[in-house]
Formats: sequence, C-alpha cells, structure tokens
Amino acid sequence: MKQFYAYIRVSTVKQGEHGVSLEQQKEAIQRYSQKNTLKIIQWFQEQETAAKRGRPVFNQMLKGLRTGKATGVIIHKIDRSARNLKDWADLGELIDSGIEVHFANESLDLNSRGGRLSADIQAVVAADYIRNLREETKKGFYGRLKQGLYPRPAPLGYQDQGGGKVKLPDPIMAPLIRKAFELYSSGLYNLERLSDELFALGLRTKSGKQVQKSVLSRILNDPFYTGIIRIKKIGETYQGAHKSIVPASLFARVQEMLRGKVNRRVNKNQFIFRQMFTCRNCCRCLIGERHKGLVYYRCHAKACPSRTVREEVMDSDFIHHLKRLELTQEEKNCVRAKLLKLKNNWHNQEQTVSQALKLKLSQMDERQSRLTDAYLDQAIDKETFERRKTALLQERRNIQDQLDNLTSGRTNILDQLSELVELASTAYLAYKLGLDEEKRDLLKTLSSNRTLDGNTLTIMLALPFHLIANRFSVPPGRPTRTIGRDVAQVWDELIDKLSESVPAWAPIIT
Repeated sequence: MKQFYAYIRVSTVKQGEHGVSLEQQKEAIQRYSQKNTLKIIQWFQEQETAAKRGRPVFNQMLKGLRTGKATGVIIHKIDRSARNLKDWADLGELIDSGIEVHFANESLDLNSRGGRLSADIQAVVAADYIRNLREETKKGFYGRLKQGLYPRPAPLGYQDQGGGKVKLPDPIMAPLIRKAFELYSSGLYNLERLSDELFALGLRTKSGKQVQKSVLSRILNDPFYTGIIRIKKIGETYQGAHKSIVPASLFARVQEMLRGKVNRRVNKNQFIFRQMFTCRNCCRCLIGERHKGLVYYRCHAKACPSRTVREEVMDSDFIHHLKRLELTQEEKNCVRAKLLKLKNNWHNQEQTVSQALKLKLSQMDERQSRLTDAYLDQAIDKETFERRKTALLQERRNIQDQLDNLTSGRTNILDQLSELVELASTAYLAYKLGLDEEKRDLLKTLSSNRTLDGNTLTIMLALPFHLIANRFSVPPGRPTRTIGRDVAQVWDELIDKLSESVPAWAPIIT
C-alpha cells in the first residue's frame, strides 16, 4: 500500500480553534484514502494563509516529499494547497519528478495534459481571487479611514464597539493614559520610571501585565489619542471620528520632550535650569556645571561662539521679567471691575470667541483643500504632503478641542482671565518662595523662548504675560501723550486683547 502525507489548512488561528473546516477536510481526505487504498502516514495541519509564501508546515511537508519519505500527498482542494503561483509551481515540480498529488474534492489526473491544465487554471483562479480580495480589503480599509473610523483593534485606553463603529475611551484606562502624558511632559520621568509609576496607579495591558517601555514609547508617539489616525506603514494621517483623551497642546509638549530626550542625563547635581535654555547658534540645550561652588551653563558644541552664563544671571534676568508682571492695588481693583462688567454681557463675548474659532476651523479646511490640490497637481511630493497634512490636522484638533471646551461649558473664559491675571500678579512672590521644581514650572509656563547667543541671554515671556508686562508701553505710532494715560483705560484695552486671544494662550496655563 502506498504511503501518503495528508495536508489540511485554514487561513487563521480563529478558524482553526472555532471553525469546523479542519474536521471536514480531514473526513473528506480519509474517505478518499480509503476509497483509493492509500495509506496516510502523517498529517500536516496548518493555520496560515496561503496567499503568501513561507508557510512553515507546508514547507516541512515539501521537504519530506523531496527526500522520498512518502509517495505523495493528499490535499482537500487546490486552494487549500496554494493561493499563490510560486507555491503552486513548487507542487508542479514535485508532480513532474514523479510525486503523486491528489485532491480529495476534485477528480483530476495530474499526470495527463488535460488534468494538469485544469489544475493550473484553478490555481490561477485561486491566486486571482486573493488579489481581488486584497484590493477589496484595501478599498474597505481606506474607506473606513476616510470616515474617521479605525479599522484595527482599539489601542490601549480605548474600547472596540464592533466593526464600522467609533472607538470609545475606556473609562478606567483612558484617564491613566492621559496621566502618562502629563507625567512624561513634566520632565521628571524617563520611560522606565514612568512604567513603574503607571503600574502602581493601575495601568495594565489588555492581558493584565505592566506596560513596558517599548509600548509606552509607542503610546506617547501615537496621535490617535488626540483624535488623529496615523497609518505609520504608509505614512498617512486621517482625521478620526473618535473622542480624544489627550489635548493636542499636551501631546505637542510630549513630542518636544521625546525629541530632546537625547539630552537627558542622570546628573548628581539636578541644576534648576537644566534643559531649560538653548544655544541660539546650534539649538542644543545648555549644560549645567559646578565650579568652585558656582553653577555655570554652557553649550558643549565644538567651535560654538556662545559663552558660559552663571545661574545667578539667569535667575536675576527672569526675576526682572516677573517684577514687571506685578500689579498694584489700583490695578487689581481695575481688573476686578472690568471682569465684573464683562460678566453681565459675557454671552455675546463667548459667541464672538466661538465664531472666531469656527472661522479658524473653516480656514484650516480650506488650507487642507489647497494642500490636496497642490499634491494632485504634483506641485509637492507625497512626503511633503503628508508632513504638512499631519501638521494641519494637529493644529485643527487643537482648535477643535478649544471649541469643544467652550461650547460644552468646561471652559469659562472669565475664569481663565481671572486665573491668568492672578498667576501673573503672584508670579514674582511664588518664584522667590518656591522650590526648585516649582521655579522650573513657572519658567516653562511664563516664558516661550530662552536662549543664549554669544554672551547675550534672552528670555521672552509667553504671549499673555508679554502683553501684561508691556501694558504701559506705548505702541509704535501712538502719540507720546498716551504715556500718562489712565490705569483703568490701560486694563480695559488689555482685558479686551486677552479675551480675544484666549485660544492662543489658554493651553499655556491649563
């Protein structure tokens, strides 16, 4: 009696565990072998697609046939053996060398010209079926993406709701994911320490294990948490329909931290201004050093013209800016009166801010449309298109977050104005009395540009604080008689400017 291998296959592990196809294939092959008096000496079972080469069990079976360990092989159908023409060609070589290949569900004489032709045609049809299926799958995949739906399993922090439905934030894990971004943005955590801290807080993988550094890195780099879908393999981004759990401004701060993490160092001396100032010439962080009891910061790039600067100079320069933010009692009274006056007519003011945000969204859509037209007209390449598109989507998400907060009532502009003025007026005292980390937080919040150029140190206050610090300055073109203008008039104009620019500065103090 001739000795044969038997090969059965399904495309996925799920089909193998929960389906009945493998049992049905096995029964059909057993009936065929009994009917034709063929002895099966070994079964080969595989849970792998036949659309691509590289099936380990299939290759092991071919190796056994080539070495003569069996007379031939029995397979249920042609499409169970191969759905790509290269694997079918390998089977064809075996047939040509005298190996018997039988298909239990198809009566084909592979040793005759007609039978071989029929089998070849069926193999080509099976390969074409896979190509068509692949194209239809891609079409459906990109169709979902254009709808803002993510056609893959939900990332950690979200829950699946079924095919064709929006991912929903996980009520337990979503707040912890946001916490991960907040902790990392503080600059006090590396990935290893962050992993341990989040595990203590309760963050777990879907299998209940601790989230490792590599996974945390992917999470912190994934714009999905801000409402943007990025398909890294093809380098494309799409506007998601799911709810964001990380504000775009927080995500941007984390990306800055990640881009600068090469400058992270484990120092015996945790200098107060570490990684806070950069060299204007080479854009590197100034490194703190202690010499003879004094702390100096300098750029370590070779041949850089920037000089060293003492910590006391940095401290004194920043305090000078903070002093300009202090308010007199008269100014505080004017601010309270102005805010009380605005409160009575605040609905109209909110409508104005809301309309301004909606106008910005419309402008963003127009810019994206023009960008797409430029790409279609081949004015820019795909890499440039995707880079600009991603930046536009992130900027749009930031504006959308502000609008959502405003319309939902979570953001009260009057409260933000009051908080801003309070922070500015107490910044000097808070800095003088604060601990080192509190001083660092104030420096990051209140300033937007901190550089050393040669021996010139520059500290620029962020937008709202810059306006407050320069409240009594006379703009170019104003008559000099306005220098002595009334304090109440100054703050009336200033509060109006600050309220109009809330979307620009609100994330700074959040």
